[in-house]
Amino acid sequence: MVKPIDACVLPWLWQRAHLDPDRLALRFESRDLTFAELAAGAEAAARRLVSLGLREGDRVALLMDSSVRSVELIHAAQRLGIVAVPLNTRLTVAEIGVLLDASDPGALVYDFSYSNSIGALSGDRFRAVEAMAEFDSLPLTRIPELKPIRRDAPHTIIFTSGTTGTPKGAVLTNGNHFASALASRNNLGAKPSDRWLDLLPLYHVGGLSILLRSAIDGSAVVLHRGFDARAANQSLREDRITLLSVVATMLARMLDDNRARQYPPCLRCVLVGGGPVPPELVSRAAEMGVPVAPTYGLTETASQVATADPKDAIRKPGSCGQPLLGNRIKIVGADGCGRGEIAVKGPSVMAGYFRAAAETRAVLREGWLHTGDIGYFDSDKFLYIDDRRGDLIVTGGENVYPAEVEAVLASHPAVAEAAVYSVGDPEWGHSVAAAVIARAGVQVSAQELRAWCSSRLARFKIPRTFSFPGALPRTASGKIKRAVLRESFRSRPSV
Repeated sequence: MVKPIDACVLPWLWQRAHLDPDRLALRFESRDLTFAELAAGAEAAARRLVSLGLREGDRVALLMDSSVRSVELIHAAQRLGIVAVPLNTRLTVAEIGVLLDASDPGALVYDFSYSNSIGALSGDRFRAVEAMAEFDSLPLTRIPELKPIRRDAPHTIIFTSGTTGTPKGAVLTNGNHFASALASRNNLGAKPSDRWLDLLPLYHVGGLSILLRSAIDGSAVVLHRGFDARAANQSLREDRITLLSVVATMLARMLDDNRARQYPPCLRCVLVGGGPVPPELVSRAAEMGVPVAPTYGLTETASQVATADPKDAIRKPGSCGQPLLGNRIKIVGADGCGRGEIAVKGPSVMAGYFRAAAETRAVLREGWLHTGDIGYFDSDKFLYIDDRRGDLIVTGGENVYPAEVEAVLASHPAVAEAAVYSVGDPEWGHSVAAAVIARAGVQVSAQELRAWCSSRLARFKIPRTFSFPGALPRTASGKIKRAVLRESFRSRPSV
């Protein structure tokens, strides 16, 4: 029987190491660690963090791929009351610099593979330390005795872009993460034999939540450095995986690689989030023995807030289910068809955006998180999502905000105006498209614009298609009509 942990106890990994010291906690590549062994590694990491001058309430930024060391550091931060700030490793140097400015960390720990980026970022603002050899050479400084964690203490800052393209750091507390884990346990159950396959990066709340919930519930995590469909399928067959969380594109690639073979019966649920889950993907997965549970969640809610049972996913195609334990969802400003903005209330809702009071007030009102997402309930109170945050583009599980991409395009000397919008994509769900107006008497090519973007934007944000219309469709107030651009995409020349 799984021994549950209360939120207001010792840091979760240390409490779990006390309860189940010899149980498998983490498998990474060829290495297995028990909870006791993982806690010992995290304790050493905590002592080295203190040697960098970090203290309770400070922030440590992590520019790292998934690894044993990144797991140790995330747990070590909670041990010390330090706030972990995992950074998206797919971003450009300039984009990472913006996040570091916004989070103001006391130190940055990075993988050696990102050394070239760090030289241009650190300056004298914070101490930058390579995650292996350099970090291991730091002294093992004495640290405070273990003490209970506070439910309201910040645990993590995870960045999500705003509709203006300005990055915002969602402050997630110990209580937020614990409530999310409790809701997941109530929905999925928790067994001593459970093994989560974690293919999502730890800078995404989906990947991080698996790591934290395993320490809370006592389940093992099989962690991959990155996503590879073949390696994921091999792990499902060989590591006795029972639970998995992916985005739709990842699942589709895994099914393609598996070539219609049946998956092991021990796989009891696959959470699929990050955007709409095509009903045909759910049916195809079910035929191969994959029970798919579509979910709806946000960074600001520490992961999922609604999830459909695998049977309901087939019975009610397109739905992401009903609210999980502790969560309330309502539709604000519903139209005649019941569609309106989704608002969420519950213990997993973030404390706010870091050092962004105005942005926090804009979305957190009377305890309700106003998501900006548009959806509706059917007669059985199952939730359906129409649009993700208005203009937000979700491509392969990654969020792209048009305003950010438009600003980069507009900075090109040959561009007068640019409008960025989403178009359907059979592989990624949606992809990024741009309509560009060149300056008078100047020509610019799609190839030139892609090159311009490549040094300023992460690859997934770069438009895959460009069109060059004579004018951009606008409302009477001057706002771009992105819906018109989407509708005319097929008939408009694009490259």
